[in-house]
Amino acid sequence: MHMQMQWFSQHPLPFNLVVAYIPLLATVVTTILSLVLARATLRYAESSDKSLALARDEFERQWSPELHVKLEKVASRKTTIMVTNLARISVLLQMVQLRQISLAVPSLRSIVNEPLVGGSTWTDELGKHLFDCTGDEYEGQIAASVTFFASGRMYRTDWFRFHVQVRRGEILRLDPVNIAAQRVRKLDDDEEAQEMVKDVVEIAKAAGA
Repeated sequence: MHMQMQWFSQHPLPFNLVVAYIPLLATVVTTILSLVLARATLRYAESSDKSLALARDEFERQWSPELHVKLEKVASRKTTIMVTNLARISVLLQMVQLRQISLAVPSLRSIVNEPLVGGSTWTDELGKHLFDCTGDEYEGQIAASVTFFASGRMYRTDWFRFHVQVRRGEILRLDPVNIAAQRVRKLDDDEEAQEMVKDVVEIAKAAGA
């Protein structure tokens, strides 16, 4: 220690040199602190963006319309359709469609005009409508879809598929096919919307006649 003090006493640092280095050291320290703060701010911004994205996705899942369609065999000549509203928003069911997968045109288009609040299920008996789609002898896949209004816009669900076996006018099997369904599709800006509206009007006129 004595030797170090002796060296400093023999080699004194010029005062002007020390004063000149102070701004440089201050600049280095400021730069390091700025980098640390910038990195912390970037992490906070990324975390905030992820939180906002998760909140937005959760909001859309809860308030965007989403329906699940199920066909169920009750007896050999009796089936029901169950439509469950998976979202919080209320919808107005307009039309139920049934078709064979091999056919592009639906075999059944039935007007329902039923309100369905969020979290609830609407159930109705298909009656002879299923046999209008399958006939008395059929084995294969059929599909069901529902058109509805939500927040003033028209939507249609994906085609929910079912494997059905009918013999001599009796239903032997009616099982859902496990295929991931797409989200509902808005029809307002699509040409198909006009066709759907036309179908609704024509079916309503036929029912009134």
